[in-house]
Amino acid sequence: MSMISARIERLPFARFHTHLLLMGGLGYTFDAMDAAVLAFILPVLRTAWNLSSVQIGVLGSSTYIGFLFGALLAGTLGDLIGRRAVMMSALALYCAASIASAMVDSWPSFFAARVVAGMGTGAESAIIAPYLAEFVARRYRGSFTGALAGFFSFGFVAAALLGYFIVPAYDNGWRIVLVITAVPVVMLLWWRKALPESPRWLESRGREKEAEIVLDRIEARFAREGLVLPPPVVEATTPTGTGGTLLANFAALLAARQARITIMTWIMWLAITFSYYSFFVWIPGLLVQNGMSITKSFAYSIAIYCAQIPGYFSAAYFNERIGRQATIATYMVLGGASALGLAFAQSDQQIMAAGILLSFFMNGTYAGVYAYTAEVFPTEPPAPGLLPRSAASVRSSRRSWSATSIPISALPAYSALPPPCCCWGRSPSC
Repeated sequence: MSMISARIERLPFARFHTHLLLMGGLGYTFDAMDAAVLAFILPVLRTAWNLSSVQIGVLGSSTYIGFLFGALLAGTLGDLIGRRAVMMSALALYCAASIASAMVDSWPSFFAARVVAGMGTGAESAIIAPYLAEFVARRYRGSFTGALAGFFSFGFVAAALLGYFIVPAYDNGWRIVLVITAVPVVMLLWWRKALPESPRWLESRGREKEAEIVLDRIEARFAREGLVLPPPVVEATTPTGTGGTLLANFAALLAARQARITIMTWIMWLAITFSYYSFFVWIPGLLVQNGMSITKSFAYSIAIYCAQIPGYFSAAYFNERIGRQATIATYMVLGGASALGLAFAQSDQQIMAAGILLSFFMNGTYAGVYAYTAEVFPTEPPAPGLLPRSAASVRSSRRSWSATSIPISALPAYSALPPPCCCWGRSPSC
């Protein structure tokens, strides 16, 4: 452990870290809002632009296609030009593309704008957690990353509220919603401009003096708050890290004993993400397709999305009580049971109950996997933070691979749905 890392490791969790958590969490909130709001826009665009099921499926994949490329590039670009630069550029790209998507009048243009916006959100999602975690001591890193990811829940709920109150209320409500999701990012960009570059990254690029200046300012802030820091403990370590290119980062994830952890983590993320997005991307549209009014469908979706918040934070609590693996397994099993309940639901009340439970347990599973993933990929010198950062980038891109496939793979089932008069066994023809 270098002197820079030792100085970070001695820092207690304080107001400085809470500040980082809020800034990063708001970014995740807007990322989630951007992804979730598409589910409430698609039913309107289907009618307004007379779109086929294939076109709707392609539009449903647009954000995640961009997310794939943004997440893949974020880790390597973060190595080359710095975490802060990637984070700020990604937010600006998302903001501009999201506003542009609100101005278009055809589905191909909308698709292109949403892909670009997805690149911004993908890069932001991939870089923000490892970037901020590099300011946090290892003993707090899992909890910090898990709490950071919890802000996704608020973004989904905010998207449902916008979908319910604004989309049906105005002729161009979907355009208003897209602008609303983008404008607050401008304020977040202004707030984040005061964030320093990661000291660990500066050190890995041979810029130790700049890293020391950043840490001097952080430690001075702790001193002003009356916190006395213990002396840093430098530990002798064997340099094993490599980095700087996308292939080198991938190779580090698949090297020796790390390969088994990486592959199993990939499988876990793929399974969870496929289930998560196949539900949340399509549930508002499927309810409308099966006979509910847009207003009623969106009202149901609000209740279902709201269940994400207690689901996530209840799992975060159990992470510390029964462990990450037990929490993940328990919530996944209960989520599967809830999905079966939804599949056999026969009434509005059953649909609501099963949907709420599914939302609760699926998002709770994420609380476990975010904390677990941050802790099973070690930080190795001389490139501090390499594996967590690379893992986050590949993890986020893997999340988008799965999510991208969902709307497209769902097309046969979506186009084969019964007419709107039929819904969950309410008609003999179901």
